[in-house]
Amino acid sequence: MSEGPKKTKYSATRRLLLKQKLLKKAGVLLVQEQSNKVTERESTLSERVPPLKLSGLSVQELQELCKELHRKCDTVDEARYDIEAKVLKNEKELVDLNAKINELKGGKRPNLKRVKKSADAMLGALTEAKLSSKADFKSNLKTVKKDKKEEEKADPGDWRKNVESMSGMEGRKKLFNS
Repeated sequence: MSEGPKKTKYSATRRLLLKQKLLKKAGVLLVQEQSNKVTERESTLSERVPPLKLSGLSVQELQELCKELHRKCDTVDEARYDIEAKVLKNEKELVDLNAKINELKGGKRPNLKRVKKSADAMLGALTEAKLSSKADFKSNLKTVKKDKKEEEKADPGDWRKNVESMSGMEGRKKLFNS
């Protein structure tokens, strides 16, 4: 048997109590984290964007304030555009580098498409391959030339004459003599 450290067994009620305490503590921490985020956001906004003082300003001063705000918006838009351009350039460079890595590894292999063939089509393809191999075998055989005597024996001519000449005792006699 294993002689490792023994695990303490908790009862079901004890486990339920621990679970409830953990959930309660997690809820408190979550609420606290959300409130910290809200206060941090408000403090950064107050630092970066001072509150507008519009009361007691003349029309000329309001126009100057609007022009200044427009200039700030333009500079922020330019900075945002520059950052987006850098990000796009970096992404394109990453794609190019990944393509080079794939080339060095052995190239990108295309995804193969599954081909569905019926059983008849598969059997047809197999039999065609076998037939073509038989035809190749026959074409590789050597041709044998026959002698004239063999051709005469092989070509009996008209079979009726041959049957008449071989009929009766004379035909049998010819077979024994040859």
